[in-house]
Amino acid sequence: MLHVGIIGAGSYGEAHARALAEIDAVRLVAACRTDEAALREFVGRFGGKGYTDYCDLLADPGVQAVVIATPHHQHTAIAEAAAAAGKHILLEKPMASTLAECDRILQAVDRAGVKLMVGHVNHFAPAYELAKQILDSGELGEVVLGVSTMSKFWFEPNRRWWHLKRETGGGMWMTAGIHCLDRLTWLIGSPVRSVAAHLATRFHDQEADDVGMIFLRYANGAAGTVVSTGYAVGAPKHLTELTCTRGMMNIDYAAGVYIGRDERWQAVPGSVCDDWMHEALIREWRGFIRAVAEDAEPPVTGAFARHIIQVVLAAQQSSDLRQEVILEGDAG
Repeated sequence: MLHVGIIGAGSYGEAHARALAEIDAVRLVAACRTDEAALREFVGRFGGKGYTDYCDLLADPGVQAVVIATPHHQHTAIAEAAAAAGKHILLEKPMASTLAECDRILQAVDRAGVKLMVGHVNHFAPAYELAKQILDSGELGEVVLGVSTMSKFWFEPNRRWWHLKRETGGGMWMTAGIHCLDRLTWLIGSPVRSVAAHLATRFHDQEADDVGMIFLRYANGAAGTVVSTGYAVGAPKHLTELTCTRGMMNIDYAAGVYIGRDERWQAVPGSVCDDWMHEALIREWRGFIRAVAEDAEPPVTGAFARHIIQVVLAAQQSSDLRQEVILEGDAG
């Protein structure tokens, strides 16, 4: 049984705790949050020891692995410390705010010999898992074009000051639009080779972006567009649309997967899930636990997550320069 500590026992830390409670192969043994009252309430509901300093949690010999669900700009220092303490790491996305910080994390886990998995949760959403299986089977041929959209209310209850500044890893693009980029890149199965983007702040009084459109050229010849919108007034849209050489595919978290062929759309059986996020987190944890138990490569590698950050930053650069940016290197 894997003994886990949660560093960042806030709203998403709670989502992890609920998922862990449904998995027999893991036990929540510790949690960390700087707010003492909130920490007491958290451990009262989910169990484990409470720590207000993550260093104390990492010093606990009963903790074998940690999930890091803290503000984005804190990821690197905590991940480095966790690796040095010999803890396996499930690190929430985004991996880090810069490529240099991503490299520091990769070097730290390599030195320590611990597992690192980055929590790109869309890989485990039931609809997206099934869509990936269909694509990998070759049934629809090759992906030619993809459009991945996330439009959501920006100032949801868990929004904090650091979400509003680019230098602390904030903005709609880094915070939420990254999901669109991640799932499209994973589904296409090829690294991005160039980025052309327009990011802007149109709806809110903040430094970081709240809207963007990003055009991507992939190494395998596919092309994609990401729409990232954190609106003030609107309605949510979470959709991925793929055009393939032998058909089309639409993917929605809740509505499931639809295949377009022979002039009609057909629902794929078994692709609808009422509570997709909870189910995805359970599947994410099972993948991480299996990687630790079998000493295998995690389902979402640090190298892949680094590439996603590389594209995120290239999009910011492209928008600033108003020109296409060419990327170098491959994703793992």
